[in-house]
Amino acid sequence: MAGRERGPVLRALRGVAYAALPAEVVVCALLVGGVRIPGAVLAGAELVTVALLGAEAVVWLRLRRRGLSRREALAELVPERVLRLIGHELRLMAGLGRWVARRPHGTAGAEGVFPYARDQAALMYGFAFVCVVETVGMTWLLADVPVVHEVVLVLDVYTVLFVLGLHAASVTRPHVLAGGCLRIRQAAHVDVPVPLDRIASVRRENRFTHEKRKDGELNLAVGSQTSVTLELDGPVEVVGLLGSVRPVTTVRLHADDPGALYAAVRDAVTRARTAPSPGRDPLPRA
Repeated sequence: MAGRERGPVLRALRGVAYAALPAEVVVCALLVGGVRIPGAVLAGAELVTVALLGAEAVVWLRLRRRGLSRREALAELVPERVLRLIGHELRLMAGLGRWVARRPHGTAGAEGVFPYARDQAALMYGFAFVCVVETVGMTWLLADVPVVHEVVLVLDVYTVLFVLGLHAASVTRPHVLAGGCLRIRQAAHVDVPVPLDRIASVRRENRFTHEKRKDGELNLAVGSQTSVTLELDGPVEVVGLLGSVRPVTTVRLHADDPGALYAAVRDAVTRARTAPSPGRDPLPRA
């Protein structure tokens, strides 16, 4: 259904969007730099933007009438990588709200919840403090250039929120053991459910060096360390921030209390292996 809709209309809309958005950025940069732009050019740019948004709204409604969900219809109009980046930013900002409200994500009914953000807290707070100092310094330096000052201030404030959001997402999205799976997470960009019956072994293993992007391995270091290693008897798929998918059979992760995580996973895997098969009658007594 979506494939039939992705015809010349959608290709034309994407082409116009790819040309219009960089042009808008250039116009904004010129305005910030103090370049005088004729009013007709500005009006034309805004007209193109409004027309593009209107056309995309019409196509979105057509896709919805054809049975696509809101997300599926939006995915036809916006590249997947852009959607994923926007979703990541929204999860970071939502993490700030959850952090303030002390409402962790995805922990309802869990058999075990295992935080992992403690060992990165000092680094993240220090980074946020440096960003605040930089914001104050740039505010003072650019006080005589109001337009540039306002733009840089917005970017600096967002940078501070971004750094705090990364830590908040780590705090509010812990590892979770529930429903026959160990849900392994890292901030707002990694969320991998690992079925317990696919875990061949679990062990305590403190590691401070890891190979980046080694085939078949997922290393989720916190403060440059991992403390628990899972070996799987079958691959699980890990979806990257931009949508890339790769299979892994070794997962290294960290927890504030690695002993508790290790014991909980070991016991859960043992129970999963010794539990009777569904629908199987118990053995008759002799």
